[in-house]
Amino acid sequence: MERRFIEGTWQKKNRAFSPAVITKDGTTIWLAGHEAIHDDYGETLAGDFDAQTHQAFKLLTATLSETGGKLTNLVTMTVYILDARYGDNFIKIRKKYFENFPASALLTVSGFAHPDMMVEIQGIAVINDS
Repeated sequence: MERRFIEGTWQKKNRAFSPAVITKDGTTIWLAGHEAIHDDYGETLAGDFDAQTHQAFKLLTATLSETGGKLTNLVTMTVYILDARYGDNFIKIRKKYFENFPASALLTVSGFAHPDMMVEIQGIAVINDS
């Protein structure tokens, strides 16, 4: 499968996303929103934006593994955060997971399905047809 990331002028350095990702061939995986209000041991992550974000990426990784994919197969993600002040934190965390960034939107919302949620990530991945 062919994949090309358009880096843009400021997007990769400052905001950790690609303005476009081009794929050719492959299987498309549509990912539901992933959130994490508990860690792997059932302990609450309420009030800890960074921990919720890392755990959401961990859960996305697990879901993609079930499809035969990896987190790096994400070509776009939509990220919902509870407070715009968490935007820069999210970008720092995303930089730890990607070298080539997916296309992305980062939106601030007034609330989630659970009162402890602070972040939700959904996306689209394209994996090889092999």
